[in-house]
Amino acid sequence: MGHDASGDAIGHPHDHAAPPSGSGRDATGLDTDGLDADGLDVTGLDAAGRRALALRAAVAAGLLDDEQPVAGLIDVTGVRDSARALRDAFATPDVPVTHTFAVKAASLVPVLRLLDDEGIGCEVASPGELALARAAGVPAERTVLDSPAKTRAELREALDLGIAVNADNEEELTRLDALLAERPSASPVGLRVNPQVGGGAIDAMSTATATSKFGVALRDPGAEERVVAAFAARPWLTRLHAHVGSQGCPLKLMAEGVRVAYELAERINDTVGRRQVGTLDIGGGLPVNFASDEVTPTYQEYADLLRGEVPGLFDGRYGIVTEFGRSLLAKHGTILARVEYAKSAGGRRIAVTHAGAQVATRTVFAPDAWPLRVLALGPEGRPKRGDPVPQDVAGPCCFAGDVLARARELPPLDEGDLIALPDTGAYYFSTHFHYNALPRPAVHGYLVADDGSVRFVTVRERQTAAEVAAESGAAHAEGLAGLR
Repeated sequence: MGHDASGDAIGHPHDHAAPPSGSGRDATGLDTDGLDADGLDVTGLDAAGRRALALRAAVAAGLLDDEQPVAGLIDVTGVRDSARALRDAFATPDVPVTHTFAVKAASLVPVLRLLDDEGIGCEVASPGELALARAAGVPAERTVLDSPAKTRAELREALDLGIAVNADNEEELTRLDALLAERPSASPVGLRVNPQVGGGAIDAMSTATATSKFGVALRDPGAEERVVAAFAARPWLTRLHAHVGSQGCPLKLMAEGVRVAYELAERINDTVGRRQVGTLDIGGGLPVNFASDEVTPTYQEYADLLRGEVPGLFDGRYGIVTEFGRSLLAKHGTILARVEYAKSAGGRRIAVTHAGAQVATRTVFAPDAWPLRVLALGPEGRPKRGDPVPQDVAGPCCFAGDVLARARELPPLDEGDLIALPDTGAYYFSTHFHYNALPRPAVHGYLVADDGSVRFVTVRERQTAAEVAAESGAAHAEGLAGLR
């Protein structure tokens, strides 16, 4: 992994970069007066302005072609801004705060390295995610292992490395008893509890319902007493972990879950007569606004709510761990894809693109819960002109439901035009759905300079057809046929 000239640890420099503005109009469409052809002032650009420049610069740099008609773009400045906003929101004198990033939200090593450069560690939930965090150089003291199904091998590796472990249930505590009896560990160990405060608007994203699979359900008969007893019997158990859910969970519900965990920590410490629980892992889950470029809610709003609802969390007696994911990355990623064909059916236009269920899985299968904005662009990556008409924006997968947007009012899209899907930096192009053996797209990071020029670096190279075949067992092609 390389660092670019600005020190951005985002991957290897790409061979293509849009040139800076100069006389006339350059590849980014900038005039000598600092305005692009659409009147965009490049001085003090916000995230939307940076995205606009990056989209046309990506086309000019040849990042889309027949071999890779879809790509992911990551705004390095935006990611850094979000990391700093998170740190600032929770910064409190005499309160140690460890921020970790939920690796599942963007399982890309250069992204993890960039966040590590901003002091954000990793929350991992599998051996693969732990391997990604280690490849990014994230230190053990900023790594947390969560998973409802950890094997003994996973637990042993975590304990040997000294990373924090949150046990999911009482049976897992019994496994940890045996492992720690074999050899001591420097790993902080906690227990995940389910405060059972209810669900949000999306059932699949709600982890504090009465029957959630995560953690020890505190409102079940005798559960809280068993948790207190478990801590009393295990002096090495020093953390409590609670996570209410994400996307669709209101801030008040999230804060209520933290309050329940805090009050349980107080009860445990009072019962054992010492400050055994010294850290509260409050999870993540800040919702993301997918309807516009506005960042709402903010980390500051959530932290301020917690200070009001759970003031003891910030009085210096507890350390805090966070595990935000989507809210750190979503607003800073964009999928760019080519319109391959334009057709009509039943009197409605259909733009057939290369962005479908393989990159926007949640939107295709649960469009009401995960709607995305669609930006209509011309072949040069500039906003498409024309009176909006209802049209479907479809993907390349061979099933009828592979549609990103239905009857969306957009300027008419034609063959060779482009679409851009904002707010896709988390869970979209980094978590590929291998339908039709469609290859994983390339992902590029971008940095917009003060003069409006755009530099790209490679975050992940596109997957080749040969790599798809290898991943699908090409080396064992004769295996089944040979069984007679």
